[in-house]
Amino acid sequence: MKIEKLRSIIYSKIDELPTLPTVVPRILSLMEEASSDVEKITEAISHDPALTSKILKVANSAYYGFPQKISSLDRAVALLGFNMVKSLAVSVGVIRSLPSKVTAEAFSIEDLWVHSLAVATAIRRMEEGKGHSEYTETLFIVGLLHDVGKIILAEFLPNEFAAAVERSRSDVAEPLYEAERQIIGIDHGEVGGILLSRWKFPNVIVEPVTKHHSPEESWTDFLGETAILTIADALARQASIGNACSGPVGEVSEKALEILKMDRQTVGKVREKLGEVEEGIYGFFHAIQ
Repeated sequence: MKIEKLRSIIYSKIDELPTLPTVVPRILSLMEEASSDVEKITEAISHDPALTSKILKVANSAYYGFPQKISSLDRAVALLGFNMVKSLAVSVGVIRSLPSKVTAEAFSIEDLWVHSLAVATAIRRMEEGKGHSEYTETLFIVGLLHDVGKIILAEFLPNEFAAAVERSRSDVAEPLYEAERQIIGIDHGEVGGILLSRWKFPNVIVEPVTKHHSPEESWTDFLGETAILTIADALARQASIGNACSGPVGEVSEKALEILKMDRQTVGKVREKLGEVEEGIYGFFHAIQ
């Protein structure tokens, strides 16, 4: 199938998905502004009771481990920080708009989200102490949504995607993204980028998602964001939290380490930390269901 025709099919299928909650586009537009209005965003979230409920469930999950129950959105903002609450609203809004079950065999959405949460957590650990909270929470969204393209492929091209998964798990042990390119003609990173671009996400999120399995020489924009995503993805797979459904576990990219000026000892500590917070990651997942 020609790539242009494939793209047009994916575009049309994406347009069949439920629309994003109203608050999500509003938050996305404010993310690109120099400053955000806490009161306006908090009010917008509060007008979506289901979204507010999910955010409070996450805030009260083992992932954060607060000793007292958080019963209001204002309290969640005070304890988690405004940027984290924004990220949760965007992420939960996207998850609500995507299929919760798919027809493709040998593919678990639960495993995907647990893996994605592990990636997002690894990113946050690598960014700890840098003092860029809004940027860190944007990267958290990148980590959480980096594999959404798999859901689109599993939902709308179930037979082809199942064949790619099977190929990646066979004796060939080919990475899933390579199997997708061979069988479907496009990989889940690019499909995820199409989805998020269609939903008007900023390029700082779209580009890393699109390129996280692309050759390193193609990383021309948002190098740091793409690099940290690829490292976090590798660490989460090495820690075996969730199932990335991606075939053999790859090594951390040397170029990514060089871009971020990080060493293997540092990322090794992040991988160890993931094992320590695995229970909390599963708690986060159950809270967003």
